[in-house]
Amino acid sequence: MAANDRAAAPGKSGGSSGADGLMRASLSAVAPGTALRDGLERILRGNTGGLIVLGWDKTVESMCTGGFILDVEFTATRLRELCKLDGGIVIDKDITKILRAGVQLVPDPTIPTEETGTRHRTADRVSKQVSFPVVSVSQSMRLIALYVDGQRRVLEDSAAILSRANQALATLERYKLRLDEVAGTLSALEIEDLVTVRDVTAVAQRLEMVRRIATEIAEYVVELGTDGRLLALQLDELIAGVEPERELVVRDYVPEPTAKRSRTVDEALFELDALTHAELLELPTVARALGYTGSPETLDSAVSPRGFRLLAKVPRLPGAIIDRLVEHFGGLQKLLAASVDDLQAVDGVGEARARSVREGLSRLAESSILERYV
Repeated sequence: MAANDRAAAPGKSGGSSGADGLMRASLSAVAPGTALRDGLERILRGNTGGLIVLGWDKTVESMCTGGFILDVEFTATRLRELCKLDGGIVIDKDITKILRAGVQLVPDPTIPTEETGTRHRTADRVSKQVSFPVVSVSQSMRLIALYVDGQRRVLEDSAAILSRANQALATLERYKLRLDEVAGTLSALEIEDLVTVRDVTAVAQRLEMVRRIATEIAEYVVELGTDGRLLALQLDELIAGVEPERELVVRDYVPEPTAKRSRTVDEALFELDALTHAELLELPTVARALGYTGSPETLDSAVSPRGFRLLAKVPRLPGAIIDRLVEHFGGLQKLLAASVDDLQAVDGVGEARARSVREGLSRLAESSILERYV
């Protein structure tokens, strides 16, 4: 089995945590281009069914009766041939060995399930009892279902997934264009010190929308396996810098703590992530997630950036120096007004770096104003 296939193999001790992480790892293990997916498709073409457990421990061993102990190397053709037997198959979590074949799996019958067929009911209960992924290949319905810790996912043909992924990618492109527009406007307003809470929330809203669409497309990339390579490249190009920009906007504008309210950067990011899709469309709700009151008066109130976002655009400026500059000057306007000598007063900023910061901020100010008014 290829090295990248083994790295994506699911298991209870995998790198991802939680049901979503296990589902993602499991989808990667059965994606097109993997040996396991090849074997599953051979089973479908051979018009036979199958029940395959992707993991082995004492609990799995205790629910296996009958069958054969094999411990042989996994191949797609062996999986296909062994599924001709009347029984389940157990593979190790790395999908390198077939451990058991023709076994009857007897999970706890008290585990609730909404499945009706014998094979699917068994697959659902086994996945819930042992927390290993279980694959069920239906002979009559001609579909492959993946069961992971109470979740069920039917594996679709790559063409159907690609169609939906391309639609999502087109949506992402439109949202990214709009994000670039509002982010450019925010930069110009920052230079002129004319930013309002409304301007900030509009950028935070668009950043969150782009991020969520990108997350959806990333799920398609996992499902597509080798068929999703071009999609992955397009996605990486479109969302480059979005996640850092999201954090920088919050660091620039999260309100200073007061006696009535206090919101850290991490808390604000968490609140934005927790917004529903409907809530994300409402600017007052986004403002509240950032730590503002969200009233119409607050949306139109003036705010000033600390300067993290613009300083991050200065080439070759380390994050530690950015933090010191912001802490020393306290806001973007003072940074813009600072001379080379003023900048050198900051620990770690020598003459060469001070000139680089001064020239970088000046160029950013000029380009931002030109983009807005020309």
